[in-house]
Formats: sequence, structure tokens, C-alpha cells
Amino acid sequence: MISKSGWRAVAVALALGGLGACSQEPPDVAYIRKVAEARTQKDQFFRGGSDSPVKPADYDTFLPISYFDVDPAYAPPGNLRLLEPRTKLVMPTSTGKLRDMERVGYIEFTLKGQTMRLTAFAEAGEPAVSRLFVPFSDLTSGTETYQAGRYMDIDPQSSGVYIVDFNAAYHPYCYYNAEYDCPFPPTENRLKTPVRSGERLRASEILAPRR
Repeated sequence: MISKSGWRAVAVALALGGLGACSQEPPDVAYIRKVAEARTQKDQFFRGGSDSPVKPADYDTFLPISYFDVDPAYAPPGNLRLLEPRTKLVMPTSTGKLRDMERVGYIEFTLKGQTMRLTAFAEAGEPAVSRLFVPFSDLTSGTETYQAGRYMDIDPQSSGVYIVDFNAAYHPYCYYNAEYDCPFPPTENRLKTPVRSGERLRASEILAPRR
């Protein structure tokens, strides 16, 4: 089975074309295929992985994971504007605790013709940031997606361009298991548009939203 960190690495590599793309495939077709493969890998990990957040008794409730259709338009390039020095932010979490985080910078991008910005975070005191943590909510939160918001993990690119891949947006583990401690997206990362990409609620939950 793939570990928690392992399936995330696979998902990133697949989404960015790093695991043996077929050279004859058009870029959009190859991208859609790779995202689909990453989603299959995640389902396999969630159903039986030693670090899976889903309890066996809840497999039928949450699995397979529900997603919006893959749309390459929801994976725009972005530019990271670093903050020097970083500024601190205390994020409340799903268990009532507080998480000390630091703003690394702002990722600016254009989605569906709209210019947007999201704050990228790292754990407070983390000297070398190898992955940007981008929690966000949007106009689907609470109706089509988890009410507390979703996450993206964005890896730095040597070119300086970041891929803001909403197709890889995922529900925090506390959605699947209340024992997990998940920070809530801050107000500054509330997008004023619906982002119908990435993980979504199952059809039964959309008809009867969770309370």
C-alpha cells in the first residue's frame, strides 16, 4: 500500500506529467488520464492503507471518493510573491485547538478569466519550505464541497512557476474522521467564486448537507 506521503507524491507526479506520459497523447488528454490515475491510487490507499483516515466501518460511506470532472482549465500557472519576513497566523482547527502557521507568500493566478490570489502557508518555524500548504474555501463550500473548505499542497517548481491545480484539491482528513485535527482556511483564502474541481461531497450529502 502507498503511505500518506507516498500517494501525495504520486498524485503530484501524475498531475504534472512525471510518470511516463505517452508522448503521442495531446497534453490535455494526458493530463486528464494522469489525474484519473492519481485518484485511483488515492482510493486504493484510503481503502486499507495503514495511514488511511477512513475507518473500515466507513468505507461504504466515503469510498470511492467523489470528485468533480477533471478540467485542465482548473490547473492554471501561478506566481509566488514571497513575504520577507514571513508573517504569523494562528489557525483554529476542527478539534478546537490552535495551529501556529506562517504566511510564506501569495500565489497569484488567473482562473476562468478572473485574477485571484491565495495565501500559501507553512508550519511556524519550518526553516526550509519544501511544500506550500494552501487551505481555501469557495462558493461551493457547504453545498457541494465540505463546509470547512479544502486543501491544496503545491510543490515549488525550478522554473519559478507554480501550478495551482484545483483538480488536486482535497477534503481535510477531519471530513472523513473527526479524530483528525485540521486547520480551517483563513478569511483571506475565501474565494468569491465556485470552484467545481477536485474532491466534492457525495450525491447523498448534497441532497442532505452535513450539519
